[in-house]
Amino acid sequence: MDNSSYVTYLFMDGHIELQKYRYVYFVITFAVYLLIICFNAVVIFVICTNKCLHEPMYIFIAALLFNSLCGTAALYPKLLSDFLSERPITSYSACLFQAFSIYTYGVSEFTLLSVMAFDRYVSICKPLQYATLVKMSTVKKLLFFCWFFPACKIGILVILTSQLQLCKFNLDRIYCNDYSIAKLSCGDTSVTNSYGLFLLTLTVFPVLIFIIYTYVRIFQVCLKNSKEFRRKALQTCFPHLFIFVSFCIFSCIEVITPRLEGNIPHTISVIIPVVGLVFPPLINPIMYGLKLQEIYSKIKKMMRTRKIHISF
Repeated sequence: MDNSSYVTYLFMDGHIELQKYRYVYFVITFAVYLLIICFNAVVIFVICTNKCLHEPMYIFIAALLFNSLCGTAALYPKLLSDFLSERPITSYSACLFQAFSIYTYGVSEFTLLSVMAFDRYVSICKPLQYATLVKMSTVKKLLFFCWFFPACKIGILVILTSQLQLCKFNLDRIYCNDYSIAKLSCGDTSVTNSYGLFLLTLTVFPVLIFIIYTYVRIFQVCLKNSKEFRRKALQTCFPHLFIFVSFCIFSCIEVITPRLEGNIPHTISVIIPVVGLVFPPLINPIMYGLKLQEIYSKIKKMMRTRKIHISF
């Protein structure tokens, strides 16, 4: 490849013994990706095709799962292609676009989870005002906010990164992220790093504070009500709380791991961040599909109907 001042291609050198295990990697990754598509698509389909589920809570769930499909689509097809390549390579523009897509997925996930916390808070703590505060027009505006503003914020970060002059062409990762791309620069990255830190603070801490506040209020209301009320409230809140905590953990790993390269084994620095794009998209539909009785009952009904059609 041409190592001129205009960088066209980057080599993805983070793969571990790719020549030896390429087909093992491909089969495992392909199976995981198929499961992610199937699990998320089933729950989204059930929500979309059952009018009784056309309520804000379920619409937000469908949006969260759709966001997972978008995030994984930015990673898995390229990863599968790389496993079958002699030496994984990507264009610089495609690498920036992948970083933009994955980061937008992550920020949108946080935003959607905060909106879902607001929905549960109003439903449990202010039930008489729910119809007024969470109207369908409000839901549409919130969903627009959840995708548009994260895309704008990440877009600025990627534009700043794209202005850096690269002097290295080997990315020691198996997918592109902004921090690793910036490390290939031989120029000053202080503006990009400062904006990235500002963006991280702006994304995480307000959401974290807001969700903690909503759940403190929810638990206070639950303690004042009957056992049956607590059971129903916690049944709808537990999947959201579990997903939020797990996503926070994996997001921390994604942020911290690239910054510890050289201090931890290469295998760990490569594999652990990828788990963040495996576990949440895979577990989210399972949590909502099994824990929320309304969705679970519709899935069972759909499966029984399909079995009857197949038997005939």
